[in-house]
Amino acid sequence: MTAELVRGQNHPLSQSRLEIRVAAGTPVVASATLSDENGKARGVEWVAHPGAPTLPGLEVSKQAAADHRLAVDLDAMPEAVHRVNVLLALPAAGGQGPVRFGTVAAPFVAVTGLDGTEVASYTITGLDAECAVVALELYRRQGAWKVRAVGQGYAGGLAELFADQGLTEAHRLAGTINDAVAQGLARSVPAPPQRTAEGDRTRQAAAPAHGPDQGGPAAPQGAPGPVPPQPTSPYGPQGAQPGYPADPSTVTQPSSPTAGGPVDHSHPGRQAAAPPPPPPTVPPAAPGQPAPPVAGDATGWSMDERLYNQVWGMFEDLARATAAYRSAVDFADSRMEKELDQALSDPRSRIGGQGEAAREAARAKHALLVDQARAALDRDLAQLAAEAEVVEPALPPAYARWDNPVWHGYRMPMEIPMAVRLGDLSLPESELLRIPMLVRLPLERGLWIDSGRPASLDDSSASADELGRLAMDTAVALAARLLAVYPAGEFTVHVIDPAGSAAQALAPLVHSGVLAATPALGAAGVADVLTRLTQRVDLVQMAVRGGAADSLPPGVDTAEQLLIVNDFPHGFDDRAVTQLRYLADEGPAVGVHLMMVADREEAAGYGPLLDPLWRSLLRLTPLPDDHLADPWVGHAWTYEPALVPPGSQVLQQVLTQVATARTKYR
Repeated sequence: MTAELVRGQNHPLSQSRLEIRVAAGTPVVASATLSDENGKARGVEWVAHPGAPTLPGLEVSKQAAADHRLAVDLDAMPEAVHRVNVLLALPAAGGQGPVRFGTVAAPFVAVTGLDGTEVASYTITGLDAECAVVALELYRRQGAWKVRAVGQGYAGGLAELFADQGLTEAHRLAGTINDAVAQGLARSVPAPPQRTAEGDRTRQAAAPAHGPDQGGPAAPQGAPGPVPPQPTSPYGPQGAQPGYPADPSTVTQPSSPTAGGPVDHSHPGRQAAAPPPPPPTVPPAAPGQPAPPVAGDATGWSMDERLYNQVWGMFEDLARATAAYRSAVDFADSRMEKELDQALSDPRSRIGGQGEAAREAARAKHALLVDQARAALDRDLAQLAAEAEVVEPALPPAYARWDNPVWHGYRMPMEIPMAVRLGDLSLPESELLRIPMLVRLPLERGLWIDSGRPASLDDSSASADELGRLAMDTAVALAARLLAVYPAGEFTVHVIDPAGSAAQALAPLVHSGVLAATPALGAAGVADVLTRLTQRVDLVQMAVRGGAADSLPPGVDTAEQLLIVNDFPHGFDDRAVTQLRYLADEGPAVGVHLMMVADREEAAGYGPLLDPLWRSLLRLTPLPDDHLADPWVGHAWTYEPALVPPGSQVLQQVLTQVATARTKYR
């Protein structure tokens, strides 16, 4: 969830490796300075600029460009550095181009993770005669890093800016930067031109492009330097990258030059990426009415990314509207209590009609405030419900419920989607409104399907056997969805069922042939599967650390791996428990994911040994339960699993296609 900052506002940073993306309507120079605890730069060696673009934990572009990506690693910053200032300036090149920010579009700056997810953004408005500006600052506070929107402009350019930061050689440094920019100004990257539909090449994903050292294509000509690798599987296919077609055969070849005409020396694979296609057009609204919702009207480079951002925008809107309603009710309650206390504190109003009238007036004000808050909430809920009605049918299979008609036209995908739907989220004030719970892929945490009794259930509502069966049905539905949204051969599922108690629930996976092997039974089966997956994690880790991720032994399955463990801790000895914890901790980083179907109380015999395991997993429940709390406003969200409707054959049909595609792939 992106924090849209205004000038002076700050936001915490939970990641250490970040990108700072700059978008402007004209080429600008991106620089950065490091400052100490007093906000002063200690010398020119603390400035990253086009002439010296690299510092420990920081890299900027070598030239002016309309779009920049600055790489930042906060963990690599020297201990003396307490602040990183991101600077933008208009290039001074013989009077060419704009000379002040007031004549160009407002620059946009975003702080993102390595996967492209925006953490915070800031549009720098209010600039006029300034030609240099401090856009953002990343600063250290009590051991943690935060970002603050600054927007401080300088009419005197970089020289005035550097002087304000305590650099004694400010004018000479500004001249050095201008000289470095002038030498490469002919290669500066302007804003991407609008292309016709015939030549348009849209981005396929929201992830940053890999450089040659990360196994990806070469950077576009004029791109602002290398980008740190994504925290994804280092050995598996990465899918299409921004600005690059998924299939190399689709690259547009340059036309042959005509006689006497200029020769195009540009490489066809190094063309600048086209801007994203415009979002769907919103139909005009009736006078006095809000605009009707449209599926995919959020930002993004593809329809999948737009729908993903739109779903999380709906989540934020529902959280914000509910928080406002609860705050208003709390205010009404406290105000009524205060007025009642004032009425009772006056001895003259304790008896007779005066006191009763005061109490009735307090209750009437309370009811009025609550009714007004509820009316505002109902208005917001109606808009969100209308948006959900148009968004839900437009969702791709990875985001859609099992009863969505999109599954009836299912085909194996060619690329890994951005996210997958694990279920639905709702709040007590709006139980009928369901928000899809989307989790980014590949999974960063394992999943725990809790087969124990939720605290919200009555003792007589469901038996232990029924809860265990529902938990396995949930696990099978999630595993089938993951198999369906990954391309053929890029996702493998293993199952450990020591006592064979989940044979009925696992039947769709077993009979369709999508499992890597039959479910492992008994202690010997548990040990065999855990040993093989542990060895795979070790091999991939060693290959990655040694820079030989493409040199794995032939027998190693490079696909993403999912291990489903049922009825834990039955069949597990101390060694198996240790291996399971190792897979939970180290597996996700190298493509091995864990899905536990277990009751925590049944594992109490191991004592606190397994507490880190439970905390590392995302807990889900087979029945609706309000156990998920968002860190934004602290709501307790009710989670409802994404199950296949009773009597539906969609699961078998999808798994049959997955099995057929896997057979052809092999």
